[in-house]
Amino acid sequence: MKIYLDLIMILNFFFDFILLLSVSILLRRKTSIYRLILGAFIGGLSILCLFIKMCSWELFVLKIFISILMILIGFGYQSIKYTVKNLVFLYMSSIILGGFLYFLNIEFSYKQYGLIFISNGLSINVIFLIIFSPIIIYIYVRNGLSLKNNYSKYYDINIYYNKSKYTYKAYLDTGNTLKDPITHKPVILIDKAIPCHKYYYIPYKSINDIGIIKCVKVDKVEINGISKYKVLVGILNQKIKIDGIDCLLNNEIMEG
Repeated sequence: MKIYLDLIMILNFFFDFILLLSVSILLRRKTSIYRLILGAFIGGLSILCLFIKMCSWELFVLKIFISILMILIGFGYQSIKYTVKNLVFLYMSSIILGGFLYFLNIEFSYKQYGLIFISNGLSINVIFLIIFSPIIIYIYVRNGLSLKNNYSKYYDINIYYNKSKYTYKAYLDTGNTLKDPITHKPVILIDKAIPCHKYYYIPYKSINDIGIIKCVKVDKVEINGISKYKVLVGILNQKIKIDGIDCLLNNEIMEG
């Protein structure tokens, strides 16, 4: 059996580079491409560890050390939290990439009979890995950024009214610019009723609808621990169609 060490090192360098690049994009780290290349080069050299006689736990510790070294070279050191977060995302990206490649290898290189896998003569070659690895990481990064940007708009909100406290999970709706035309107070929207004897009715206009919404003048609204007083709460007649959300924040109140 022939082992082409130079080819394995190049392939290992390629994988380490796209992993470091994915961490840089996901966490929006300010670094240079040269640092990422140098970090990936150190990772590529780690393949030489396979030719050093050591037990499994020693090899594991060495791999952790090399991963930390890659992170420090690629992104520098600012704090322990900064470094650990970079390291965690490096391993997450590595698990995603390795899991997909393992799945493809099992899917195309073996036939399954129950719990038994038999080689069918096919194999995933180097060209295949080089082509599909960036695609897999691209899909992971794109969805990761989308998820991160989406959940950055989630807030914990407490509404205080008539000596009662109501807790909601809120979402910043940039399209919600509803205000009371008289007092100019911004209106946040909830899909659950607040017991009240006096309501304010405010006209609204959306893309597909025009109407009047029932509002409550609350004592205080607390968003992630920050208090807002000049706010109205509008009661929606239908459920908010965002997973886990029962309140839509007003864009203006967050700007204020």
